[in-house]
Amino acid sequence: MTPLLRIEGLVVEGRPPSGIWVQTVNGVSVDVAPGEVVALIGESGAGKTTVALGALGYTRPGTRFKAGKVYLEDREVLTMSPRDRRDLRGKDVAYVAQSAQSALNPAIPIGEQIAESLMLHGIADGNEAMKRSIDLLDLLDLPDPKALAHRYPHQASGGQQQRIMMAMAMACQPKLLVLDEPTTALDVTTQIEVLKAIKDVIRERGTAALYVSHDLSVVAQIADRILVMNQGAVVEEGPTADILARPQKEYTRTLLGAVKPKPSRDVALSDWNPAAGQKPILTVKGIDATYIKPGMFQKIEREQHVLHDVELDVFPREVLAVVGESGSGKSTLARVIAGLHGPLGGEITLDGEVLPAHSRQRTTEQLRRIQIIFQSPDQSLNPERRIDEAIGRPLELYFGMKGSEKQDRIAELLEMVGLDPDYAGRFPAELSGGQRQRISIARAFAAKPDIILCDEVLSSLDTVVAARVLDLMRQLREEHQVAYVFISHDLSTVASIADRVAVMYAGRIVDAGLTKEVFSPPHHPYTQLLINSVPALRQGWLEDVIATREASAGMASNVMLHDPACPFRVRCPLVIDGKCESEPPPKREMGEHHVVYCQHTEAELAEHQRLVE
Repeated sequence: MTPLLRIEGLVVEGRPPSGIWVQTVNGVSVDVAPGEVVALIGESGAGKTTVALGALGYTRPGTRFKAGKVYLEDREVLTMSPRDRRDLRGKDVAYVAQSAQSALNPAIPIGEQIAESLMLHGIADGNEAMKRSIDLLDLLDLPDPKALAHRYPHQASGGQQQRIMMAMAMACQPKLLVLDEPTTALDVTTQIEVLKAIKDVIRERGTAALYVSHDLSVVAQIADRILVMNQGAVVEEGPTADILARPQKEYTRTLLGAVKPKPSRDVALSDWNPAAGQKPILTVKGIDATYIKPGMFQKIEREQHVLHDVELDVFPREVLAVVGESGSGKSTLARVIAGLHGPLGGEITLDGEVLPAHSRQRTTEQLRRIQIIFQSPDQSLNPERRIDEAIGRPLELYFGMKGSEKQDRIAELLEMVGLDPDYAGRFPAELSGGQRQRISIARAFAAKPDIILCDEVLSSLDTVVAARVLDLMRQLREEHQVAYVFISHDLSTVASIADRVAVMYAGRIVDAGLTKEVFSPPHHPYTQLLINSVPALRQGWLEDVIATREASAGMASNVMLHDPACPFRVRCPLVIDGKCESEPPPKREMGEHHVVYCQHTEAELAEHQRLVE
């Protein structure tokens, strides 16, 4: 079969601050046949996205094509005029970015954003373009497509936004899709929905795809062939089944080895019970929160809450993981603890002292003791400030360090996170994603805190880099006696680092306890859904899990954030009619240091688990 896309001997150069052009992609060749999905995998900085963007004839600022050819059918993309290349993009080849939030315009309704490409390329106008937009939303299994088309991106969930971006890419029925980490930042249940939508569209339309990812478990579900990249070159390629079962190169085996097993009692590493004989360093009691700004005479109703009566303790030196889907309230809880978002009710105590609700009301010492590391270092590091300024700010604020004392401490902190002290003079844009996240970690440790709130700190990193950062965090925890509140949707990572786990759904904690207990059945049906949704490193897993009762129920309905009884009941395979919709779930003691909020007893949940297995 004649390839739809041919990339021949592509060489791309980048210009670092030294001003000398260096090769970032070294003679890469890729073929993609019609209807075929070819995956590019490798660590951050391997050149995957650079090669994939070559299919659109695009290079990032500061880079250039040095050599090679790119053919889409019989057209040479790199020698096209800018006008012809602009007409090609969106119409014949379309791009799906990693972050829907940064790709969608928050000021334009969803339907109009999808219709824009149709009108720009003269395929449809007005009502016809809007009708096609709604049809695409329906094709991607989005709820109430007509209503959704008139909403704005912020009114859709993360998984819905990702599928909306897919609809935009598919609007003109392109022959080739470039999918750049389209599920990396999604929680496991949303990832299943998006992967299913991608597979359905590719199969129905016969579209070819170039799929960029570092997640081999995801690639196994969607790719026909895999190209493994390292340092700008292809080191191994072949059919997906062969790469997974019989990798030839050591680097490929390293990538496969970095894939974590599904969470279970057996793979949970911590045997430590931090609650034994200790008092909590931080206590959260009865926290409610909302994003509605109350007016002078406006009362905030219960259905407007995004956190509902949240309670948890954090013990010295422990890793407490808070897990759940996007929108479950994990990050909001972290922001409330940090004083970045004021609660409606409840209190937070630090060593028995009640903390003011807002960070601006807290003392310098209270601020120092609780630090936060955000998900995206790109957004938390000022691009116009050098690394030494980013790390030096807490040293000045909390310890009054200046001059050589401050510079020496910055050098120590950089070495502590595995970076050369020379990085102090660089800007964030000159570092890789993993390096920028290490800078964020160094900045947090500069304050010598007692607690660090880690908000999805690994979600944007590839598996190898994430494993290195995770090892670093373990090491620093032991050396500096710090506690982590580790917020994540990655249950496999949580199993490898957490001492205790709190599972959140719709702003509530529904399952909590020691990691080994939470990941050992019986547990809450929602916890079961999360565990079942963690991808396995085998082909056909996606189809198998979609066929299960739990996944079918979990995908059937949207999250009911403000349900006064059990908010999970509309997605629960074990719902009790007449009870779950009218009575709040009671607290069930499932064993030592493990509680579940559910109408079912421990014996009933255990029997269901036995039947599932």
